[in-house]
This record gives sequence, structure tokens and C-alpha cells, in this order.
Amino acid sequence: MEFIIIDGRRMTSIEATHEYLARTLRLPPYYGKNLDALHDCLTDLSRDVWIILINGDLMDEQLGDYAKKLRRVLTDVGNLPYACHFTEHLS
Repeated sequence: MEFIIIDGRRMTSIEATHEYLARTLRLPPYYGKNLDALHDCLTDLSRDVWIILINGDLMDEQLGDYAKKLRRVLTDVGNLPYACHFTEHLS
């Protein structure tokens, strides 16, 4: 099992968030850099991955409502039996 930490501090804009997620989660080159594409790529992962969000409060400050949508995608995918797992580390 692989554990990947994503840091809300690095998510300073929507564009920066998707660039960061693509790099950190090693998403495929065809990743469309939007929430629908993120959902699709995460449900297609061929490896067992736990995604752990840290500094979610900073992500909320920097992205506003988009942070809620992103968290919802990560949570929804994390609840699927065949996809990656998601948790948030609360400080």
C-alpha cells in the first residue's frame, strides 16, 4: 500500500491545485485538470493508495468553495470499494 500526502498549503489556486495533484498523485498525462477528470483518474488507479490531506484549513482559505468540491470528490472516490482511499489529518 502506498501513502501519499497532499498538502493544502500547496493549493494556492485552482490551476496550481491541479498541477500539484497531477504531480503528487502521478496522474496520467491525459489528466484534464478538473474535478471530473480527477474523479475519473482516481477511480482508475491500478495501485492501492491512501491519500492523506494535511493543512486542509489552508486549502479552504485559499480555494474557498472549490476546496469543498475537491474534498467531496476525494471523499466520494475514497468510499468506492475499488478506488483509492482518502482521509484528512486534522491538526
